[in-house]
Amino acid sequence: MLRRYFISDDLDDLEAVEQELEQQGLVTPQIHILSEQDANVELHHLHEVSPVLKSDVVRATEVGAVIGVIGAALVLIVAYAMGWTASAAGWVPFVFLAVVVLGFCTWEGGFIGIQEPNIHFKRFQEILKQGKHVLFVDVAPEHERVLKKVVRRHPRLQLAGTGKATPGWVIRVQVYFRRFMKAMP
Repeated sequence: MLRRYFISDDLDDLEAVEQELEQQGLVTPQIHILSEQDANVELHHLHEVSPVLKSDVVRATEVGAVIGVIGAALVLIVAYAMGWTASAAGWVPFVFLAVVVLGFCTWEGGFIGIQEPNIHFKRFQEILKQGKHVLFVDVAPEHERVLKKVVRRHPRLQLAGTGKATPGWVIRVQVYFRRFMKAMP
C-alpha cells in the first residue's frame, strides 16, 4: 500500500471526497484528515487523525524501548561479569534493576515523543498553520484508479506527495473491530 497526501483549504470539498472514496470501496481507516481545526473537522464528520498520532509518541516510545533493552542487557551483563550475581542476593536485584531501566527508557521515549510532531507530518506544519488541511489516503494498487478518478473531480485538491502507508492488515483489523463494536448491544 502507498499513502497519497493532498492539501486543501475547503472542508466541504474534503467531506465530498471522503464520501466518494467510501462509495467507491475504500474504507474509513484508509482516509484521514490532518488539521489544526479539530472542531471544524468534527463538524464535517471527517475521519481525523487522533491527537496521539499527531505526535511522535509511538515512534519515540519504540526508540526508548530499544534503548531500554540495550540498557537492561548492559545491567545484566555487568552484574554477571563483575560476579555480583554470585552473592546471596543472586540475580533478583539486577533483574529488577534491568526492568526498571527498560521501563524508564520506554517511558522517557514516549514522554519526549509526545512533545514532537509526528515525523511523517512534520513537512506539513507550515501548511497546517496557514489554516489548510491535509487529506491522506492509504491505497492498495487496485484502488489507485478510483483515487485518481475522485481527485480529478476535485480540482482544489493539490497533490502533496506520497509516503509509507498503514499496513493492510492493520486497516483490516480496524474494519473488523468497528463492525464488532457496532454489533455489540
